[in-house]
Amino acid sequence: MKITIDPDSGFCFGVVRAVDIAEKELDSDGFLYCLGDIVHNGLELNRLQKKGLEVIEHNDLKRLKNCKVLIRAHGEPPATYKIALQNNIELIDASCPVVLKLQKTISIAFEEMKEKDGQIIIYGREGHPEVNGLVGQTNNKAIVINSHQDLEKINYLKPIRMFSQTTKSTEEYQDMINNIKDRLHEIESDSNATNDFISYNTICSKVSRRVPHLRKFAKQHDIIIFVSGKKSSNGMFLYSICKSVNQNTYLVSEISDLKKQWFKKNKSIGISGATSTPMWLMEKVKNVIKNF
Repeated sequence: MKITIDPDSGFCFGVVRAVDIAEKELDSDGFLYCLGDIVHNGLELNRLQKKGLEVIEHNDLKRLKNCKVLIRAHGEPPATYKIALQNNIELIDASCPVVLKLQKTISIAFEEMKEKDGQIIIYGREGHPEVNGLVGQTNNKAIVINSHQDLEKINYLKPIRMFSQTTKSTEEYQDMINNIKDRLHEIESDSNATNDFISYNTICSKVSRRVPHLRKFAKQHDIIIFVSGKKSSNGMFLYSICKSVNQNTYLVSEISDLKKQWFKKNKSIGISGATSTPMWLMEKVKNVIKNF
């Protein structure tokens, strides 16, 4: 039985940076508040909580004063910074630089759209922490779409600036862009149509590069064990990529999810994971399979 861990799997730069910042604070002070789950992986979260990390929600932030609070890689809307200033809270900002750049770009586009009576469209999962931060750059006026049905929310007679959550599928994002272009083409004969549409490539290159690699990796093995927390948007997307090319793909969130009957002698096993999956967990999964 050959077991291989995907060398391109594991934490992305943004998550590595956020966890590193959190651990340095914990090593120094032994305690730190974190606004929301620092990573969508229960086992990694438990590890950090044992070191003194306490996860809080936005309602908790309003009640806290004179303390330190970590902002995770997903980023936050301007309202969070305003509350922190009012309550004398020191924010330890671990927002991913890619997300921060996107927030700034959306903020600039929003000012342009205000002048043109246009719209900001964000392709992403409504309620996702990164999307909340992006929508916050527009005074919560951005339109969030995640399916073809959501395209009905858009006014095609007004200017449109379109962005994507950084962890979405490049192919699916392009499909949404093409659908919008098709609808604009249908109404271009309308004298009131502006046909002022610009889309931006805002998907993280780390995520987009992983898709073709993951398809190849999944085909190279008889069995794929994909390790990810079920709350990870990126994890569920990448798991579906593996499953689409290898039906013998199994989703594992923790060690107890592994089933001995999945594995047979002389089979090639590939282990991969989301950008929120720690390498130590994939190594642990590999060792348990070896013992099987």
